[in-house]
Amino acid sequence: MSNGDGYEVIYTNKSTNQSATRQEESDHTIAIIPKVVNIPYFNAVEEGAMKAGKDFGVEVIYTGPTVADSQEQIKIIEELIHNEELSVDVIAVSANDPESLIPVLKEVRDQDIHVITWDADTLAEGREFFIDMVDPETLGRHLMDTLAWNVDEQGKYAIMTGARDAANLNEWIKWIKIQQEEYYPDMKLVEIAATGDDPNKAYLTAKRLIKDHTDLQGIIGNSSVGPPAAAQAVKEAGEAGNIAVVGLSPPNPMNEHLKSGAAQVITLWSPKKLGYLTVALSENIIEGIYPYDGQYIPGAGKIRVVGDSVIMGEPIDFNKENVDQYDF
Repeated sequence: MSNGDGYEVIYTNKSTNQSATRQEESDHTIAIIPKVVNIPYFNAVEEGAMKAGKDFGVEVIYTGPTVADSQEQIKIIEELIHNEELSVDVIAVSANDPESLIPVLKEVRDQDIHVITWDADTLAEGREFFIDMVDPETLGRHLMDTLAWNVDEQGKYAIMTGARDAANLNEWIKWIKIQQEEYYPDMKLVEIAATGDDPNKAYLTAKRLIKDHTDLQGIIGNSSVGPPAAAQAVKEAGEAGNIAVVGLSPPNPMNEHLKSGAAQVITLWSPKKLGYLTVALSENIIEGIYPYDGQYIPGAGKIRVVGDSVIMGEPIDFNKENVDQYDF
């Protein structure tokens, strides 16, 4: 495999601190493709995926673009399936765009390689099933609640999203807006700003939001780079406690922000568990076992299945009181 301008494909059985890692040789090979590498959320997913590879005795390739871009994901998928030295059994992708990956994923399936999605879905014809972390309606409505509870259910707020076309992020935004319109009529959404899941862009975006909306009451970050960036910008602006910050993030990057009051509450699931579950279900479908409602997955617990979507579990809230109890 060769390195492209926007992504890295590295095979090694040494340290996992690189953007892609290959396990030792085994009969089955599963390729896990995140939206982007080298951010805490997807690093934790990688850790869970690699552990599952060892536990189930399968080879795991974890590789993704260095920027959240669907075209870079397409390049990686094409290299995986056209490499004569590889025989991939499953490609599992967190899609940066629900539509643009469809042609290459159909090509994958035409080669009798299984395709599933996790974290962020494609259109249904591109994959066999989707692994969702939580029910999207439950999550979107809950994110809106966490902000409303911290701004006395009134005032202006902004949403910092990741890749503009990511299906999961847009689904959550839909339910955030519905919840606000139904239950918090004294609140107003003033802007939805895309960061491309880039931490530096997220930080600059948060600074601009604070400057452009002088009466801003809160920020919801619905991708994992949003809350840390927003909290840092709020802190630097001297607005800690005046502009509430909530959203989706692992607890470790938010630990000090929660304790300092620059952020109020964050929500997530276990990304390690998501990586683990993705590999486990991938190995199952190679063996002809498809997920079903109430199925127990060793190492991941019981899953729900609704239509062609697997739901891993329920969201977890982290605040200054409980954040030290978690480490990811």
